[in-house]
Amino acid sequence: MKQLFFFTILAVLAVSCGNNKKTVQKEKQATIDSTKQVAINQSFELDSLFAVADQKVDETIKVRGYVTHTCKHSGKRCFIVGKSQTASLRVEAKGDIGGFNRELTGSLLEITGVIKERRLTKEYLAQTEKDLNEKKVAEDGSAESCQAELNNISEMRAKMKELGKDYYSVYYMDGLSYEVVQE
Repeated sequence: MKQLFFFTILAVLAVSCGNNKKTVQKEKQATIDSTKQVAINQSFELDSLFAVADQKVDETIKVRGYVTHTCKHSGKRCFIVGKSQTASLRVEAKGDIGGFNRELTGSLLEITGVIKERRLTKEYLAQTEKDLNEKKVAEDGSAESCQAELNNISEMRAKMKELGKDYYSVYYMDGLSYEVVQE
């Protein structure tokens, strides 16, 4: 009788511990889901995003900006700027976005998407500079445009030196959805 009682208690404890483990796992998943939701609900004005973009790579966030350009042939990307119009972000049409209409130009959008980074290495910049100098020598009427691109490369190198990095980060977003915001 004592053995039956003892095994019954052990069985109850085992079942309750197993259920407790499942409950803990469910609570952990709820916390993870909640954390993801907080990240998704985190909204940035474009002007403030670049200060923390390196910490947000591969995270889903919301960003607000004014559309300056949509690709007219495919509509598969648009470019947005912040209120200061000093920085631009390329947004690729992914997820629920079939494309960006040209009518969106000038509109304020809140875009939900995943921040991505493309790293331009020293070697890449050196090759690009070499190609631009060769194009400039050919004098095919693009010398002015080549000089602007060469100036951009110089600025990128200066920024790399300032930050102590051997690459230059270009951030963009894989847009998942957007909505037009009324000001």
